[in-house]
Amino acid sequence: MSNSIQNRYDFVLLFDVQDGNPNGDPDAGNLPRMDAETGKGLVTDVCLKRKVRNYVGLKHGEQPPYEIYVKEKAILNKQNERAYVGIGAEDMLKGDKKRKGGDKVNEARDWMCANFYDVRTFGAVMSIGVNCGQVRGPIQLTFARSVDPVVILEHSITRMAVATEAEAEKQDGDNRTMGRKFTVPYGLYMAHGFVSAPLAAQTRFSEDDLALLWESLNNMFEHDRSAARGLMATRKLVVFKHESNMGNAPAHALFERVQEAEGRHNCTAKFCRLRCASGFGRSSEWSINTGGVIMQISLPLDEMTMQEKISTMETLWSDLSQNPEEYDSPLWHREVLECREAEAGEFTNWED
Repeated sequence: MSNSIQNRYDFVLLFDVQDGNPNGDPDAGNLPRMDAETGKGLVTDVCLKRKVRNYVGLKHGEQPPYEIYVKEKAILNKQNERAYVGIGAEDMLKGDKKRKGGDKVNEARDWMCANFYDVRTFGAVMSIGVNCGQVRGPIQLTFARSVDPVVILEHSITRMAVATEAEAEKQDGDNRTMGRKFTVPYGLYMAHGFVSAPLAAQTRFSEDDLALLWESLNNMFEHDRSAARGLMATRKLVVFKHESNMGNAPAHALFERVQEAEGRHNCTAKFCRLRCASGFGRSSEWSINTGGVIMQISLPLDEMTMQEKISTMETLWSDLSQNPEEYDSPLWHREVLECREAEAGEFTNWED
């Protein structure tokens, strides 16, 4: 694995849902989560991290150093015991102490970080029973909130079968089971994330791990399909890379750059209203310096036609030319002009 990351990052994730339930609330009959005050849809950070975990587990086959700690049917204390076996401290697991570990807790925590991707990424509380300490993860996510209020639809569904013979007898052999499902016709959701370089140094979260995180966020819905979720897709991942490990700008100021795009773009496709740049699939990364912070934008150059590329360039130049006083020509422009002037020698008046 590569060295731990040296830069702070902040990012915005835009994804949408069509005719599906992006995140059901078990305390509300599995209704799609919604903010009662604003009517906007919600998707929890736990839901998004679950999808990242599932993607990483699928890609790397649940093998260290990309094994997943919090996964379906996992017994966490059994996972913790593996750390003490791994560091050769099995004796610490003996006895009747409530919290086993003794002075080997730090070594056990380091072992967990080295072997479990989600521990060194999102952190974990591993101090119940077999004590492997606590880890504060360098990656943190907010709830995703829909850009506009969402409408929740309820659908009645029918299954042409029953579960037991008793149910069949009650229906005289008709054998039908009624059910309900809830969907959001359409919702565009925005989540915000943070990457801390100092915390990454503590868990040894590496550049390779970071690349895997970006890959997971872009592709996590592709391997999470179900009839209940409808059509879900990551529409845009905007990443701000700072020039230092502590950062060069507050996160909210960077996030506002994305939100302001809503008023500047009038695209008929719903997800385009908050775009910083359009594009899907394989992409090339562009970096724009924004006062010490690098805003990384992906463009699908290999999928764009020549006319689309030219149109994109014209749009950028048109926007830049509206406020030319805000931009200073770089020094190399003047150097090139001076060089060409020297090579040209004497000038002749065209009219002469």
